[in-house]
Amino acid sequence: MTTRRKFIRQTGLFGAATFLMPQISCASSISTGYGVQLYSFRESMLSNPKKTLETIAKLGFKEIESAGSSKGYYYGLSPKEMAQTCNDLGMKLTSGHIRLDADFERTMEDAVASGQQYLICSSMPTDGQTVDNYKKVAEQFNKAGEACKKVGLKFGYHNHEYEFESHNNVVLYDVLMDHTQADLVYMELDLGWVVVAGKNPINYFKKYPGRFPLWHLKDMDMDKKESTEFGKGILDIPLMLTNRELSGVEHIYVEQEEYATNPVKSMKHNMNFLNTI
Repeated sequence: MTTRRKFIRQTGLFGAATFLMPQISCASSISTGYGVQLYSFRESMLSNPKKTLETIAKLGFKEIESAGSSKGYYYGLSPKEMAQTCNDLGMKLTSGHIRLDADFERTMEDAVASGQQYLICSSMPTDGQTVDNYKKVAEQFNKAGEACKKVGLKFGYHNHEYEFESHNNVVLYDVLMDHTQADLVYMELDLGWVVVAGKNPINYFKKYPGRFPLWHLKDMDMDKKESTEFGKGILDIPLMLTNRELSGVEHIYVEQEEYATNPVKSMKHNMNFLNTI
């Protein structure tokens, strides 16, 4: 099955152990409920976006993060129509995965029209796994963040596992963190890919407290190196949720790239799992 990372690369959308001891206890910092990354419902969103959004609302999700598709970032709907459809269903379009490309100005205009808050670059806009390349990307991100800030948006970046590779004994993701401005570049930490890379998300919460206002909550099968339903993989989800305040998270999007049966059943399982915590 095609993973989201492979899908992104194929469609040109960019130019460990289980952790045991909780670190900090806190009340929920999520005021509007869990969100979902629409790549989880990629096929049905393309065929019938409004009906799919109805199904997502019935599952109990309150926030929506869109993704790139063959019909654009809003699956053939206009930005306003996408936002209104979500609002009518008791949900809110809060974020979207996008490309940092020549059409970025139009992407910002559409995001403003939709009323969403975040634009998240979905994958590294370079294949160069070097410190110098990551410094250059960090500067691109700062500029994109500045442009977004001027129109009332927030720009961010979503990781996979390869950003946690090292070059000259330096973890490349740390280069991004150290060379991006916190008030211009907002990190969306994909917890599943962090653990696949052999890292502990909590260590990043400690090293860069408050720098991760968005999460992708995703359990991972370490044998297959792909996502699985909550509680079936390596990620200690209750522990991650206990550390929300330390991370600074405000929006948690559940993402399911692969399914035991189908997206709806997988998401029902995930929501039931979260409701038991």
